Amino acid sequence: MVKYWAIGLGVLMLVACSGNETSQKKTTTTTTVAETATPTTNEKDKEAKTDEAEGSVLSKTLTTDSAIPFLYEYEKQHKERYVRIITDYGNIDIELFNETPYHRANFIFLTKQHYFDGTVFHRVVKDFVIQGGNSESWKISRRRAAIGSYLLPPDTKKGFKHHRGIVSMPSSDIDNPHQFASPYEFFIVVQKPGAYHLDGHYTAFGKVIAGMEVADKINQVETEGRDNWPKRDIKMKVVILNK
Repeated sequence: MVKYWAIGLGVLMLVACSGNETSQKKTTTTTTVAETATPTTNEKDKEAKTDEAEGSVLSKTLTTDSAIPFLYEYEKQHKERYVRIITDYGNIDIELFNETPYHRANFIFLTKQHYFDGTVFHRVVKDFVIQGGNSESWKISRRRAAIGSYLLPPDTKKGFKHHRGIVSMPSSDIDNPHQFASPYEFFIVVQKPGAYHLDGHYTAFGKVIAGMEVADKINQVETEGRDNWPKRDIKMKVVILNK
């Protein structure tokens, strides 16, 4: 009887051990699933680090005082003049003027930093202008913060008029008696034959050389609010053309 009792006890112990192993395996599996879900956060961190890396070309962020010395040197090394704005409505090709070197260099610099990628045409005034370079995205805000908070002085005495197709830079929204420009934004004149009341007040630094019909399409989209923000975001990507 004792022999049978001992055998039975051994069987019970084996079953108990087997149950514990099964329980441990289930716990391990649950942990693995939780760890598998974690990379979503890591991916977001990678995106954030990528944005920071894009601005890391600078030793420190730009200010209004440091922007012109920086662009003066940058302009010497970066002579590109042609860019393409890519949108869902089509492409707009732009020639940047050599006569406005700081504004040209600034636009090329921001393009190479991929600043404009994912920004939108945020102001559309029918039969007048389309304005782009802004966004409500935190990602774009991080890009701006990485590059710096700065303004550009006007360069309005080079003889360029605001004909239809001219690319110009809007003034900053801050108290701005000297009409310093917001470096992250630009507008394209669609008014026929031009918006000449803007001459002398805003810096014309380029012109559309192809895709003006795309600008016209964008100019006809529905907007809302006092800011004339399009109801549907019109995102852009800007690339440099080798010409």
